[in-house]
Parts: sequence; structure tokens; C-alpha cells
Amino acid sequence: MGVPALEFVRDLLTGRRHCETCPLAAPAIERKLILVGPPNVGKSVIFNILTGSYVVVSNYPGTTVEVARGRARIGDVLLQVLDSPGAYSLAPSSEDERVARDLLVEERPDLVLHVVDAKNLPRMLPLTFQLIEAELPVALDLNIIDEAARAGLSLDPEQLADDLGIPVIATAAATGVGMDRMRALLSDPPSQPTSFQVDYPPPIESAVQRIVLLLREHSDVATKAVAFLLLQRDDGTWQRVSRLAPEAVAGIERIVAETEDHYNPPLSFPIALARQRAADRLAGRALSARPRSVPQGVGERLGRLAMHPLAGIPILVAVAYFGLYLLVGRLAAGVVVDFLDQRLFEGYINPWCSAFVERILPWPTWVSLFVGEYGLITLGLRYAVAIVLPLVGAFFLLFALLEDSGYLPRLALLLDRLFKQIGLSGRAVIPIILGFGCDTMATLVTRVLESRRERLIATFLLALAIPCSAQLGVILGLLSSHPAGLMIWGGVMVAVFLISGFLASRLLPGETSRFYLEIPPMRWPSLRNVGAKTFARLRWYAAEVIPVFLLASVVIWIGQLAHLFQLAVAAIRPAVHIVGLPDAAGEAFLFGFLRRDYGAARVFDVHSAGAISGVPLVVAMVTITLFVPCIAQFLVMVRERGVRTALAVAAIVLAFAFSVGYFLNLVLITLQVQI
Repeated sequence: MGVPALEFVRDLLTGRRHCETCPLAAPAIERKLILVGPPNVGKSVIFNILTGSYVVVSNYPGTTVEVARGRARIGDVLLQVLDSPGAYSLAPSSEDERVARDLLVEERPDLVLHVVDAKNLPRMLPLTFQLIEAELPVALDLNIIDEAARAGLSLDPEQLADDLGIPVIATAAATGVGMDRMRALLSDPPSQPTSFQVDYPPPIESAVQRIVLLLREHSDVATKAVAFLLLQRDDGTWQRVSRLAPEAVAGIERIVAETEDHYNPPLSFPIALARQRAADRLAGRALSARPRSVPQGVGERLGRLAMHPLAGIPILVAVAYFGLYLLVGRLAAGVVVDFLDQRLFEGYINPWCSAFVERILPWPTWVSLFVGEYGLITLGLRYAVAIVLPLVGAFFLLFALLEDSGYLPRLALLLDRLFKQIGLSGRAVIPIILGFGCDTMATLVTRVLESRRERLIATFLLALAIPCSAQLGVILGLLSSHPAGLMIWGGVMVAVFLISGFLASRLLPGETSRFYLEIPPMRWPSLRNVGAKTFARLRWYAAEVIPVFLLASVVIWIGQLAHLFQLAVAAIRPAVHIVGLPDAAGEAFLFGFLRRDYGAARVFDVHSAGAISGVPLVVAMVTITLFVPCIAQFLVMVRERGVRTALAVAAIVLAFAFSVGYFLNLVLITLQVQI
């Protein structure tokens, strides 16, 4: 075929095909498509349909923090498809919006498909105007039209297309409605620029025209969108213009200062007001209300109750009981872990592997690497597969059910008022909930928070008071048969979370940002989607976490040979004694620094050996939950917040963990609590 084998396989995997006799062999027209829009409007669903690839499709904002790329072939057109993070504006207020804006600037797309929630059109159109002002080839997708119809709204895409001068289609991507029209649009994207303009106040319109003329003299970044961003003093745009057109900076600064003299508020206010008026006018022409064609369903009623300040609490308690306690704690940590660990590994795999390795390796030192107390198989692989995998698998399943049902954004709204008391908004529910899966991943997702203050508070709380899924599973498994101990652990963790967050919010200057998000429909989860998401996360676990467990076993083995491991355990032993725990618990804390789930699994072993129970078990669970973040989370903290901040957070968390453990142990012993 004239194509090297490796290249042929690569091209098959990426969507390219080589066949000299079939129509697909004709030279393809290559184009770049970027999907843009706010969270929760179906961009990732469209990405998956077009490319056949799977990215985590979440029913809550903030999932698409990184950029997903894929390929799609539509007729003779070969599309490179990019799924951008959620954004409401080209003037970024959070890291995900900044990534989306930079993507549009740097990738030079052939088409930008602005995906919006049809039932919230007035709030969506201002970004469409900004994309037009950026002179990008734009098409508008009115998605989720089925929910708009349920809300009693009738849409006229043709009217909106006439008003905007760009292609407009209506889809319900989750059910496939309108995808044929989308493919036809993508195979023949618009080429003529639109003449649509928003009516801005004369001083602003004049300033924009003067800035554009000034930029045209010195660079090729002269668009109205750039001028508006400069008027709003967007740091990224000022830096880019200073680099590409330094001669124009002084003149632009004078124009901006003169325009600011006309207004008391920042220029972003009159600019946004003009866009919103235009959006309301166009939406009024394209949308019409009519009697609801479908009566309010169970999902809608349940969705409203989930956001209610009173009714939402028992729903949250029910989700925690059936999901965390029964699914993760009883089924996964009790039944599945018991079978895999005690029957499979301890009964068959470990004895067989030990006999095999001892037979083929005559050196005891090397035997201990594979099947010793801290061996790759008997410890690393057993922890990863028999103890942690069932726990994270159950949590991933629960998480997929909650996000696909649409419950998580409702939980964000329910907790918004409470979170404001600790310096956060409801948007912080995103990284906090993700922290129960993996605190390292959640620390990265703090980028979705708007201010540095909020990102710092969330990072601190994740490092201190949020157990990862494996920790949580072990805790629920060990304490599920001791309800009093489980309630004490839960009460202490909630109190620590709220009190430490409250204190952090008072010590760090600044205000909590305003919070808004799109609310997706509340519906029965799609089993196919839930299964795909759970499988994708388990695949990530197998690829990313299991090797770390094996590496940790090697590190401990080397540490034992060099007597460093024994020294580290001896160093932490006094702190362990302070909180009333036995020597065996010291290893769990040391393991927890390598990985939180590794430490949790070690507590499981210590308890199974009968070395810890009752009050010391509860104290151990509280202290190790609050203990310093694992190495991976610490390194992410260094990258995201800086070395000094990461070290300060780790030091505070370490002192806080053992202080809480000490006082909890003292109180429980003094009160003679029986667990």
C-alpha cells in the first residue's frame, strides 16, 4: 500500500485510512474544529459522537479542564476536533476559561462550533457575539432542544441565523437528534464573514475603532474582540499585544484611560450590558413560549427537591447512606475485598507465588523483593488489586451514577450558602467531590475556581480533610460494623472541614466570587454512559496507580535494605504514641505519605492482625485521614500553588492531624466511650 506498517496502524487508530481503490483514498480536506461553550451543554457528548473516542462526559461543570483531541471523517473532510474547557466569555475569570480563550487564539480553527443550552439562550449569546467579534468562522448549535421543549419553549433557528448571519442548527446530541444537520454543516462550513454587530455606547464603539486602527499599523491581531479585551484590561491580552505590537501599547493605554473617564464602573460593565441587551432582543425573536407539551416528570420534581434548602438535606443523607455506606463500605470494602484479599490472594496467589519465586531465586534478598513482607506481589499487587481496586471501582461507579443523573450541580447549589461561610462558592463542590476519588486530580481541578484565594482554600481543605476513595472505602469497611465509631469519625471530619475552612477564609484576604452554572436535566442515568465512564476511570487507575503501588514496594524494599525505612518508622513513632496508637500504626502513616490509599490499605492489615481496634482504631482513622498529602498530591500542590505554599500547607496539616488525634483520644478515653 506504500504506507509503513507503524504509520498504517497509527492512521487507523486516529481515523485516517489508506485504500487505493476506495473513495476514502481520495485526498481529504483537512480542517480543524473547536467545540466551545459553557459547561453542561453537551460539548463532550458531541465530541464523542463525532470522533468515536471516549472522554469523561460529566453532567456537572468543570470536568473538561484539559483539552480533548480526536479525529472525525465526514465525506471528504478530515476533521481534527478539539473539545475546549467550559467558558462563558473570552475575558477569562477562571483557569478553564483562560485555556478555552488561548485555544482559540493559538490553534487557528477552520470552524468554531458554539454549543449552547437552547433553553438558556439569552445567557449564551454574549459569547457568540464575542466569537463573531474575534472574526472566527462561527456556527451556533442550539443543543438540548428536547429539554427546551419540555420547558415550553419553541425555537426558530432560521430566524436566529438571519439575525446573526451565521449557520444555526438545533440538536439533542444525547439522543442523536439533529446530528445529520451538524455533519452536513461540518462538511461545508461557512466561509463568508457576518456583518452582525452589537450596538455599544458611542464612547466604547469609538474606542474600539481607534484601537483596531492602531493595532493594524503594527500587527495582525487587530480584531474587535482584542480591542474589547484591552478595554476590559485583560492581563493575557495586554501581555500578548505588548509582545506583538509594543509600539501601540502607549496609544492604547491613552484610549483606554480616556474611555474609562466616561464611566464609574469598570468598562466590562457597560460592555456586558450592551451584549446582554442584544442577546435578549435576538432571543426574544427566536424563542417563543407555549404551553408545556409534557407534564412535569418525576426527574424534574426530584431535581427541584435536591436543590431545596430543607428537602435537599435528607436526599444528600440518602445518597451518602446508600452510595457511600452500603455500596462502598459494606459491599465493596466488606464482601468484595474480603473475597479478593483473604480467599484469593492469601489463600491461593500469595502462597503459590512465594513457592514459585523461592524455587527459582536462591537469594533471599531478591526473594523478599517479590514475595516478602513488602514484596511486589504480596504487598504492592495485593494492595492495588485486592484492597484498593474494589474500593475505587465502587466509588467510580457511584460517582458516574451521580454525575450522569444530574445530581452533582444540584448539590453544588444546595451547598453554595454553606461554602460561602468558608470562603468558597458552590463551584468548589467540583474539586471537593472529585477529591473523594483522587485528591491529586482534585487539586488540579481547583483551576476552575475564579480567585487565587478560593484555589488556595480548596487546596488546603483537600490536603487536610478530604479522604480519597481508597481511604474512604477502608474507613467505611473497618467502621461499618461500629456505627458509633463511624459517626465519631464523620462528625470530626465535618467539623474539621468547616472550622478549618472558616479560619482559612478569615485569614486570607479577599471576597468569595459569585456563583452560577447551568443545571442539566435530572434523569435516569444511562447504563451505557455510566459503564463507559466507570471503565475509563478504572483504566486510568490500572495505568497510573497500580505502577505507583509497585514502585512504592520497591522504594520500601530499598529503604529496608538501607535501614532508612526502619529509621523513618522510628522517627514517626513518638507522634504515633502521642495519639495513643500502637507501633504498628507508624508504618501506615509512612505508607500514607507514599500514597494515601497505600496507607489506608496498611491500616486494613494492622486491624486484620488484631493490633488495633476500638478507640485507637477510630483515632487512627481520623489522624490518617488528616495526615499530610501523599507525594503525588504534594508535587501537584508545588506545581499549582508554589513550593512555599505547598510546604506551609503540609506543615499545617501535619501539626493539625496529630493535634486533633491527641485531643480526640483524650476525650474518648476520658468519657470512656465504648466502640
